[in-house]
Amino acid sequence: MVAINHTGYLDFAFAGLAAYMGKPRRRVRFLVKQEMFDNRFVGPIMRGCRHIAVDRGQGADAYAAAVDYLKAGELVGVYPEATISRSFELREFKSGAARMAIEAQVPIVPHIVWGAQRIWTKDHPKRLGRSKVPISVAIGEPIPPTLPVEDLRALLQTRMQHLLEQAQDAYPEHPAGAFWVPHRLGGGAPTPAEALRLDAEEAARKAAKRDARNQQPPTATGGLE
Repeated sequence: MVAINHTGYLDFAFAGLAAYMGKPRRRVRFLVKQEMFDNRFVGPIMRGCRHIAVDRGQGADAYAAAVDYLKAGELVGVYPEATISRSFELREFKSGAARMAIEAQVPIVPHIVWGAQRIWTKDHPKRLGRSKVPISVAIGEPIPPTLPVEDLRALLQTRMQHLLEQAQDAYPEHPAGAFWVPHRLGGGAPTPAEALRLDAEEAARKAAKRDARNQQPPTATGGLE
């Protein structure tokens, strides 16, 4: 299993490329939100790469599919944070990656992608194309699935935090005040606390939109009952 941090919309591409360029070449199936599959631009890429769609209301199906792929010897990529981190720091990890690894009896390989948030992330314009942005992919030692779920989750987070700091130390630049640089490093990104507040506000807006759609009156039927 490949576990990666989540700073933007292209993290999976760079982590997947690292696996594909290795020896032997391996394809990574990432768990990706259903809305990415529904996007007319990104959807064909998701399907072409044979990633696994995660429907918020039916997450158990995606989980079961991921475990089956792992047991079959395929690489599955997961975001332990579950959503993009606006602070570009690691959010508290969910337990899904640990539970999958234990159930499938496969190791977790920590990955850190750094720099991809400069190209496409939340709340900022896209910079797609030949932007010459340096992207780092750091890969840690595999973690065997020999611990209880909570211990494995915590160990994965600790390992990835160390890997993140190493990748940041080796990165060529972190301009003061830049939107993509964490507050901890003098950048303009929100603090983790501010990022959580923004996430909560976004979730509330989405919930309000869903409620509004659900409360819309049925369309006219031409008088037919």
